[in-house]
Amino acid sequence: MSNDPKWSYWMLAATAAALLAITNGGRLSLGLFVSPLNTSTGLGITTISLVMAVAQLSWGAVQPLAGAVADRYGAGRALAAGVICMALGAALTPWAHTGLTLSITVGVLLAGGAGASSLAVLLGAAVSRVPEQYRGMASGAINAGGSFGQFIFAPLMQAFIAMIGWMGAMWAMALIVITALPLARVLRTPAPDTSPPAAGTTVDRGMKAALKDAFADRSYLLLHAGFFTCGFHIAFLVTHLPGEVGLCGLPPSVASWSLGIIGLSNIAGSLYAGWCVQRYRSKHVLFWMYGSRAALVAVYLMAPKTELTFYLFAVGLGFTWLATVPPTASLVGKLHGSRYLATLFGLTIFTHQIGGFLGAWLGGIAISAHGDFQWMWYADMALAALAAMANLPIREARVVRHVPAT
Repeated sequence: MSNDPKWSYWMLAATAAALLAITNGGRLSLGLFVSPLNTSTGLGITTISLVMAVAQLSWGAVQPLAGAVADRYGAGRALAAGVICMALGAALTPWAHTGLTLSITVGVLLAGGAGASSLAVLLGAAVSRVPEQYRGMASGAINAGGSFGQFIFAPLMQAFIAMIGWMGAMWAMALIVITALPLARVLRTPAPDTSPPAAGTTVDRGMKAALKDAFADRSYLLLHAGFFTCGFHIAFLVTHLPGEVGLCGLPPSVASWSLGIIGLSNIAGSLYAGWCVQRYRSKHVLFWMYGSRAALVAVYLMAPKTELTFYLFAVGLGFTWLATVPPTASLVGKLHGSRYLATLFGLTIFTHQIGGFLGAWLGGIAISAHGDFQWMWYADMALAALAAMANLPIREARVVRHVPAT
């Protein structure tokens, strides 16, 4: 074992990335179950979409609560409870045949469990232990783990659905998720605040004061506004991309491989975002990410709907898919320190998932009312452009380059 402290930082990040790969990979493959669930239960696409929207909201709502538990008592309990709830939700879903019971199993247990063992707690637990000059790359590496999970889970779940049916695929997901339980122990101890105090603060005045300060900060609220759009965009695509592929007359495998490619591309995007955070202002990184999404959707709408189009679209969108997380988490830390990072970043994720709720639900309403997703694509493009502009006024100091001592 190396005595280099950087080794321990990267081992910590790798553990968090592995756990996120499992929980995020399972959650982001739920869109593949929309059609099988609709066929099996006969509930209709609007009801199934509402269930998926509840899942989006639940994943976000749990994160500030789990973050608060982690900030006060350490991350281990929150992570372990999340893993157990997610596995339980997946295991019970085959016995759920109504909108209410599916909302409980998929929407609350599975998605809520994934939220408790997801970004807010993992970034708060791992990144707070890492010196400031390494945080951008550490958060990028952790986020890349979630993207790798999506790359693995999407085609894997599609293969399980084809071979053993959607019920068997859900039970397989439950078994895979429970294997993440030992990883929670590595991140179980509370993390010290290793960052300098945020501007204007000298001592820890408690969580209530931190929340009051954050919501009085215009920059923090603008960050929420941009992240809302990110949630709308991701939830719409992860829930309804299989439906869009079907409308274009292409096989389901195109959807699963597109979701997998998005995850693979986002590994590179997350690592690149982490690198950028250490060199450029995070608000400028977010501006270009959101702006690129608006441009990519416009190109997609004009392109012929072939397999190659979907795969190229997946590569482009995947590069910024969840790569918005490192610069967003970095900005929260810069504005308000790392002591309550899990809580404050968890709240931005909740806003992200309010957008996610609307993206998943309105997508179902659009396809039921109009037979396609055209107006959702227009809304997605407009919101991405607004999100890009919302990040520019955020108060952020210039990046200070850290030069290694000689």
